[in-house]
Amino acid sequence: MASWLFRTVVSSGMRIVSIGDIGPLDGMLHVGDEAMFEAMVIELRSRGASHITGLSSNLVDSADRYGIDAIQNLGFGDLGKDRAASEQRMHDILTGRIQPRDPAVAVVHAVQTADLVVIAGGGNMTSIWPSHIFERATLGALAKAAGVPLVVSGQTLGPQLDEPDSVLLAGLLRSADLVGVREGDSLALAAGLGIEAQLHADDASFLADLAPSSAPLPPFPYCLVTLSTHTGPAEREEFVAAAALLLDRVAASTGLGVVFSGHFAPFGGAPRGDEVIHELVRSAMEQQSGTARAQSAAESAALARGASLVVSSRYHPVVFAVSGGVPAVGIPVDDYTTTKLTGALGNFGQSSVLPLNALLAEDGPSLVNDVWLDRSGIRETGLQRAHEQRAASSAWWDAVAALGVSVQTS
Repeated sequence: MASWLFRTVVSSGMRIVSIGDIGPLDGMLHVGDEAMFEAMVIELRSRGASHITGLSSNLVDSADRYGIDAIQNLGFGDLGKDRAASEQRMHDILTGRIQPRDPAVAVVHAVQTADLVVIAGGGNMTSIWPSHIFERATLGALAKAAGVPLVVSGQTLGPQLDEPDSVLLAGLLRSADLVGVREGDSLALAAGLGIEAQLHADDASFLADLAPSSAPLPPFPYCLVTLSTHTGPAEREEFVAAAALLLDRVAASTGLGVVFSGHFAPFGGAPRGDEVIHELVRSAMEQQSGTARAQSAAESAALARGASLVVSSRYHPVVFAVSGGVPAVGIPVDDYTTTKLTGALGNFGQSSVLPLNALLAEDGPSLVNDVWLDRSGIRETGLQRAHEQRAASSAWWDAVAALGVSVQTS
């Protein structure tokens, strides 16, 4: 068997090809990317998708984790921000000027034999990561050439979008049969590109319901904390000091235990990823704290849902929390994270964003206190919004699946 294909499923039924940023590398789990893909797999399997092929960075893990056929990505990640090389790579794939053992061959074949192509949810459509736009635009062009319906689901668009990337993105979105975005800002950006999109909550919002975890939760009421090593324009030392002060005040004022859990973190071994800054903050705190290392996206979702409060500069801990009515405070460090966190909170009736400058100015304790005092109202509103968002999400996946079914029956 070729090294770029790992197959675990042989089945008949609706055939779907999808891309998401899946496949742990170097023993590191990226919770949000895996969560969105997993939610898509569950939703579409429940609607008749019995054969799913996913583009992945770790074929064995993805095939085993989701029970799918896993094939290698198209290779744009290796090109980074080299636009000329990416344009050439895209041209070569679309014109068939690739070697027989190029991993793209498997992708082309999978698309040509598919009933539906889905670009799974993610924050990839930004000039921060142009390789993601190239990869998805190439996959979309392959779907168009093969006459296969295309869905772009649960995306953040921009806010940083250079002109060449804007043109490429607009072409991709115009070729899609359905486009879903997860924030009002992304909806407005799509409209500016002349694209009619649908706004709904992040695709992984209800993963805790779709894939319940049996992993034990902390045996005490807790505040879940997830912090990224990306601290924007702030020096790491000042960010750590401000975060430690905030969390000490949270623990003292709420009586909650403070539990850190990484969004991008290792399955085992020494701290890496988010855990590096977590350990720095824990060392700077006066209050005691603990850690919880998730082994899957489902475990991470359950951990957020089980919290009494979530404080996070990462996106998906907030997504998991607010869909269960859990009060959350987002700490954005740049325009991109502001767009995402504001959108995630707003979709479920929350608005507690603590900008970086406010964190450094020690405004956080007052904001958290207000959130904590209003926790009952936040929960009531959040659960009502969750009911509405769940219905909208179900309707979205019904529409997505119907596209694949229409190909089968045509």
